[in-house]
Amino acid sequence: MDRHYMKMALELAARARGRTSPNPMVGAVVVKDNRIVGQGYHARAGTPHAEVLALAEAGNEARGATLYVTLEPCCHHGRTGPCADAVIAAGVAKVIIATIDPNPLVAGGGIRRLKDAGVEVVTGVMKEEALELNEVFIKYITTGLPFVVAKAAMSLDGKIATCTGESRWITGPEARAYGHRLRDWYDAILVGIGTVRADNPSLTARLANGEGRDPVRIIVDSTANTPLDANVLNQHSEAPTIIATTAGASPERLEALRQAGAEVLVVNEGPRVELAKLLRILGKQEITSLLIEGGAGVHGSALAAGIVDKVVWFIAPKIIGGREAPGPVGGRGADDLSEAAELERVKVSRMGPDFCIEGYLK
Repeated sequence: MDRHYMKMALELAARARGRTSPNPMVGAVVVKDNRIVGQGYHARAGTPHAEVLALAEAGNEARGATLYVTLEPCCHHGRTGPCADAVIAAGVAKVIIATIDPNPLVAGGGIRRLKDAGVEVVTGVMKEEALELNEVFIKYITTGLPFVVAKAAMSLDGKIATCTGESRWITGPEARAYGHRLRDWYDAILVGIGTVRADNPSLTARLANGEGRDPVRIIVDSTANTPLDANVLNQHSEAPTIIATTAGASPERLEALRQAGAEVLVVNEGPRVELAKLLRILGKQEITSLLIEGGAGVHGSALAAGIVDKVVWFIAPKIIGGREAPGPVGGRGADDLSEAAELERVKVSRMGPDFCIEGYLK
């Protein structure tokens, strides 16, 4: 039964995927006499936490009840008050927690406060599922760096375009829809100037229900030559466009891009944008997650820099062929197979005619 109710809490938490940054996703369920008397989830930063909402719904029924929560109740004052205090005040008898909050401001402090007040506490129920749900928050709160996902779509023989550069569409509508869902989930999306010039992408989240949240658009452009009429600079979107460049770029071009509405980040001296340094800058701007959509040069640089946490790779059952047709990862690559980037915790799913492989870099 503990797993049953915790699964419900995790499902509640996941409703806010892509909306709580820089906070975690949290769900809570209050159970009394094997009845659900309250439930809630944290919808976005600055709004009431899951525990507070669930307890409010439970009302007096919370006294003597069991609270299932996906993350340790907080014990510090942020944009809202400490949830641990609210749990104690409500008279909850037992709290079952999936995982401890890695935030240094909490990190077991909420559990200690509950225990000191005489509340029984159990931890670790569906821990792995809870950790995966909040993988973005955990990486960001413990390192100050965004969680990075590399995403690509290729043919069965590893091509992302034909020899003439045609790339739309290698995958089918189901895979493309999931790609837009990823844009909706993650804070920012990154491509290189080569992709902007070749495809002129919009880099927006276009979901069927029209409710997609556009990610911050980041263009890696060492010489600041992004065309002023590019779609990334001409969107009806609340999300900004950032041009990540170097000190070697022309001051006139930098000013032209600013006038076009872009935020310009001079990352380093040059000649190329250092992705690891860019990542640190983005973290300071509270960008907690980054989706890299390439092209091949950016993917190669990201893997070489060791900044990728996870990959989402779509494979279409098509064979394009051709020596000149590009692949998804450029750069020098591994000299030896022992140096190849290797994945763990791999999941394979079917999306229409295509396959999606998701995994974590070892």
